[in-house]
Amino acid sequence: MSTSDAAHSEVLDRILTLELARVTERAAVAAARLRGRGDEMSADQAAVDAMRRELNCLPIDGTVVIGEGERDEAPMLYIGETVGTGQGPAVDIALDPLEGTTICAKNLPNSLAVIALAPKGGLLNAPDSYMDKIAIGPGYPSGVVDLDAPVAENIQALAKAKGVPVGEITACVLDRPRHARLIENLRATGVSVRLIGDGDVAGIIHATDPDETGIDIYMGIGGAPEGVLAAAALRCIGGQMQGRLVITRDEQVDRAYKMGITDIKRKYTMEEMATGDVLFAATGVTDGNFLQGVRFGRDAVTTHTVVMRSTTGTVRYIKARHTQVEKFHLD
Repeated sequence: MSTSDAAHSEVLDRILTLELARVTERAAVAAARLRGRGDEMSADQAAVDAMRRELNCLPIDGTVVIGEGERDEAPMLYIGETVGTGQGPAVDIALDPLEGTTICAKNLPNSLAVIALAPKGGLLNAPDSYMDKIAIGPGYPSGVVDLDAPVAENIQALAKAKGVPVGEITACVLDRPRHARLIENLRATGVSVRLIGDGDVAGIIHATDPDETGIDIYMGIGGAPEGVLAAAALRCIGGQMQGRLVITRDEQVDRAYKMGITDIKRKYTMEEMATGDVLFAATGVTDGNFLQGVRFGRDAVTTHTVVMRSTTGTVRYIKARHTQVEKFHLD
């Protein structure tokens, strides 16, 4: 390893172990102060403000490729915004300061603060549109499920690969009217269907640990930006995922072309959505199967964070007690 490569690795390790966790911790705490209040916009803005402040302290030359929207729609953390000190590796950043805004507003399970980093050009610059997705966890032969295969075929193949009857498989699906046929087809196979209201990043990650979460496969249409974030997590934690953009409006087609996507019907693999040395971090805002939510004590704030790196396959869970509570009240 050259001196420059070693220095680059040290920076990534430093971000992985501490700084990247701090980014999602601060966003999660800011949002958690407003959970259960029914105010999605205020909770989201608080998370955005906190995440941006902390990102600008990182020793990176970062560009937001998955963010809060176009520059004219989002005053901060917009697509194309540069963040970090400018001194350090050039990286692409995908982020969702508050994954599951409705979940947070209602204080329901599995709201997260999420971020992923990869080398420049390493993250799919997906437009703010829908994406059809299928994902499973690690330990299965390559290609055991396919986005283009019939529902029954995918379920039967997964059950066979897992070595269990179809009736012991559980599929996670967003509870949306657009999924009525998918849910009907899934139930016709004999599987159990777990419906979630929001938060498909968490839903996909849950499929990586069915022994803990009870979820074996994620299927259905959700946000394209969330698809890229989930692919980044799976690159680190293991599993398989495919996605295809669902673009129905002319302005979405134009936006996709401007982002360099020439084939809007392309089926992306997990590796095509997140390439290179991918870093991923998430902190729980509300309690969930994956992470505990923020706890506010009399003298301290407790957070629960996971930090992952694809190159090493390292997954670190960090339960942190922050006693300098005033730092979480910065304007």
